Amino acid sequence: MGMEDIRKAALFHFATIGYEGASLSNIAGEVGIRKPSIYAHFQGKEDLFLQVARYAFQEQNLRIFEYFTERRDQSLEHTLHDFLFWMGQEYENNNTAKFMIRFSFFPPVSLYNEVLDIVNPFLDKMERKLTRRIRNTRDREPFGHMEPVDVALAYMTLVDGIMVELLYSGSINYRRRLNAAWPIFWRGITLIPPYEA
Repeated sequence: MGMEDIRKAALFHFATIGYEGASLSNIAGEVGIRKPSIYAHFQGKEDLFLQVARYAFQEQNLRIFEYFTERRDQSLEHTLHDFLFWMGQEYENNNTAKFMIRFSFFPPVSLYNEVLDIVNPFLDKMERKLTRRIRNTRDREPFGHMEPVDVALAYMTLVDGIMVELLYSGSINYRRRLNAAWPIFWRGITLIPPYEA
C-alpha cells in the first residue's frame, strides 16, 4: 500500500470525523498497514492533513470548473441556482467536497494559518472565474446596472451562508434556506439598484 491509499483513507477519516477525531492508527488500519509505515510517506498527522487538503481543494476546483464548463450555454440564473443544489449533493455524496467544505469553515486550530493559505487562493480563483463568467454573459442578463465583481461577491456570500447551514443543520434546512434566499438574491441583482453604503 502506498501514499495514494493512505491519502484516500485519510481523506475519508478527516471528512467524516474531523481532524481531532481522526487517528493515524485508524487510517493505517484501514489501509492494512501499521501506523509507523505512514511515516515513510508523511511527517505526521499535520503533514498528512495538509497534503490531503491540497489534494481536496485541487480536485474540487476541477469539479467546479467542469460544472460551469458543462453549463456554459445555460442561462446564468439557472447555472448559479443549480450550483447551490449541486454543492449540497457534492457534500452529501463526495468525501472530497465534504472535506473541502468542512475545513473551509472549521480548520484545525493548530493548522489555521496553513489551511487559510490553501482556502484563500481557492476562493480568490473562484471569484475571478465567476466574475469572468458574469462579465461574459452581462449583455444577455438583466443585471447590467451592477459590476460583475459585485455580483460575484454577493453570490459567494450567499454560497457561504448556505454551506454553513448545511454544515450546522443538515440538508433539509439547507434546502429550505436556499429556496427562501435564492429568489431574493436574484431579484436583488436584477431589479433593485445597488445599495450605496
